Amino acid sequence: MLVNNAGIMKLASLAESDDALFDSQVAINLKGVFNTLREAAKRLREGGRIINLSSSVVGLYQPTYAVYAATKAGVEAMTHVFSKELRGRNITVNAIAPGPTATALFLDGKPQAVIDQLTKLAPLERLGQPDDIASAVAFLAGPDGAWINGQVLRANGGII
Repeated sequence: MLVNNAGIMKLASLAESDDALFDSQVAINLKGVFNTLREAAKRLREGGRIINLSSSVVGLYQPTYAVYAATKAGVEAMTHVFSKELRGRNITVNAIAPGPTATALFLDGKPQAVIDQLTKLAPLERLGQPDDIASAVAFLAGPDGAWINGQVLRANGGII
């Protein structure tokens, strides 16, 4: 099993984004997934599971999230394509796209007013918790997720 969950999120408008911001997010969020998928193709046994972490910001189109969202959209594209490339090996490839989740990655550097605003966007009116995302990973990794392949599960409380 492979779970690609490494990621960074540096926010800036496109006009204010420099090459270092762009390159670091592409290197970690996108190229890191590319490298592990390539290795998984060689090493993962029949019946394996691959779960990539994306983000629901891919569909929210929020200001300052362009570079981050672009890397996560790339992860989703690789998920769809790789699920087809592994045809015949009984290996599932899926992604989970969390919405706002109470983790250091989400909370760090955000004023409380912004956190409160994002909390209210979802019809469930709360931030996701790490356990919410872990449960989604466990579902896709376990026997109940065996027929799910090439999908993006938006674990986001209904935000999009």
